[in-house]
Amino acid sequence: MKSVILPKVGDEFLTYLRIEKGYSVATLSAYERDLRLFCAEQDDILSATPNSVKRFIARLNQKGLAASSISRVLSCLRSFYRYAIREGWCTVNPAAVIRNPKGKSRLPKTLDVDQVNYLLDVEPKTPLEKRDRAMFEVMYSSGTRLQELVGIDIKDVDLNEGLVHVIGKGNKARFAPIGRAANKAIHDWLATRGPFEMSDPLFTTLKGKRLSPRSVQTRLKRYGVKELGSSSLHPHMLRHSFATHLLESSGDLRAVQELLGHENISTTQVYTHLDSGYLAKVYERAHPRAKRQP
Repeated sequence: MKSVILPKVGDEFLTYLRIEKGYSVATLSAYERDLRLFCAEQDDILSATPNSVKRFIARLNQKGLAASSISRVLSCLRSFYRYAIREGWCTVNPAAVIRNPKGKSRLPKTLDVDQVNYLLDVEPKTPLEKRDRAMFEVMYSSGTRLQELVGIDIKDVDLNEGLVHVIGKGNKARFAPIGRAANKAIHDWLATRGPFEMSDPLFTTLKGKRLSPRSVQTRLKRYGVKELGSSSLHPHMLRHSFATHLLESSGDLRAVQELLGHENISTTQVYTHLDSGYLAKVYERAHPRAKRQP
């Protein structure tokens, strides 16, 4: 394999994404990996042509890379060349004309309302169980992402207003609502954990350290096995359930988009996988020519 040292423009591009665009560490790591793979197959990345990109994508496909991962690679290359053109490094975006591969449409897995109630109505007995229920209540009540959840500090929570301030993707801040059950669960956890500063993390280990995303995943999976008999429960499933249940009740896609912190409503539209019976009721209630005559 050829050297995978990034050219100067590649390093500058990643710095731009980190500082100006506020990309997450995970996204930056993936983009850097994608750029290095592409650079390894090019004599000069700034002289690449659409055919160069097509051949590269074809090889990734032959290696069995998932359609979603190939789409991310293309997104990285398009962004890179837009930046390079803006900075005067090149004049053509060879990835702009390459279409994303068609992948299998996968609907997010969700819990039904009864399952959520069964999971969250278990009365906690130990401090750790109180912490865990508070975490799970916040995720389901506000639709927060896992990374957003572990980043919450005590000062970010307003129990009087029922709001929590979270930092989402791209360092974008928003206020997410927390319902009565989540409010009470947080109150019970704070009353259990002992003295704290407002700048402390909301969810911590028993030693007071901020809880890691992996720890949250492990605890939720354990709860899923114990209470639901399923080992497939994960934090994002609570976010999916929040969005689906809210959309089923309200039908307001735009509001759900804002609550989830989605930049584009097309991302939120995946939650419109509602059952036909519900859609029929909405149609009958809302469409002027659908209302039945008495």
